[in-house]
Amino acid sequence: MLKLELRSNYNPALVGLRCFTRSISTSKPRPSVIFPNQPASVPKQKNKLDISTKLVVNPPPNPNDDGYISHPTFPHPKFTGEDCEKVHYVHRKPITVGDKIANGGMRFCRYMFDFVTGYKKPKDVNGKLQTWEGTRYEMTEEKWLTRVIFLESIAGVPGMVAAFVRHLHSIRLLKRDKAWIETLLDEAYNERMHLLTFMKLGNPSWFTRLIIYVGQGVFCNLFFLIYLIRPRYCHRFVGYLEEEAVSTYTHLIKDLDAKRLPRFDNVKLPEIAWVYWTSLDENSTFRDLVLRVRADESKHREVNHTLANLKQRKDRNPFALKIDGVPLEDQPDEYSLKTKHPEGWARDELKL
Repeated sequence: MLKLELRSNYNPALVGLRCFTRSISTSKPRPSVIFPNQPASVPKQKNKLDISTKLVVNPPPNPNDDGYISHPTFPHPKFTGEDCEKVHYVHRKPITVGDKIANGGMRFCRYMFDFVTGYKKPKDVNGKLQTWEGTRYEMTEEKWLTRVIFLESIAGVPGMVAAFVRHLHSIRLLKRDKAWIETLLDEAYNERMHLLTFMKLGNPSWFTRLIIYVGQGVFCNLFFLIYLIRPRYCHRFVGYLEEEAVSTYTHLIKDLDAKRLPRFDNVKLPEIAWVYWTSLDENSTFRDLVLRVRADESKHREVNHTLANLKQRKDRNPFALKIDGVPLEDQPDEYSLKTKHPEGWARDELKL
């Protein structure tokens, strides 16, 4: 009778609850489950699709490169620091249908470029630029290097493609090119020097290199085909592209001045930089370099907007030759930052 009475009082739910309570009180807690806010013990793995570029503060010597630095084929003009500081963003308002198409195409490329590199153009709030701190748009040293390396890898394409097309046109039709080729080759060479210098200061990830590889292939072929049909649209596109390059480097300079990028303060410029930009030396800063690069982009802006205003098969290149009897300030100068028309010269202002 006693056994039957004990069995009648048996409650499986109570027994299970007691066992569960006992197991909690006697077993060791697992922090990863009970305390989810604690950091995991497993180290965080780097994203395979990371596009950041590793900063190289003091570029190590490379005997294969540094021992054979030749003099530039296109010597760089000696821009003064004062003139470089005066460079600013200038926008040429689209007038014709071709201008609007070129500007729209550039805006689309800019949007895709910003999306890939995690960049958002800052807005001026009470005299201060937005920093986007804590968001995906916050610019670090690594992200800035990725952006400028990608930008320069694309910016070096138009000048070379345009010079190539005009070179073939000249020898095929047995006609002079009137000095367009030299200026376009100089532009391509200058953009490549930007890239080579930044490559000494940063080591892009494999994914960044893949994006550059694909992007250059698509852009180069597309630009080539359009230049065969509408070269004026292409020069206008490059003019608008260089406007955005000036804007980007101005943002970088403001970040440097605001001390948001402290690791750039310790960067030692590679030898290739002061060999090409003769106004620099081994003690020059990263900011000094960016000032020269921005000045170069401003000159490309003026050149391409001017070339887009000319008759492509008839007019001479006004940057290649000074005309006697015309005041120097009334004609463009390829080697000076002092210009009346940073947004490009109109055709009726030039003696062609």
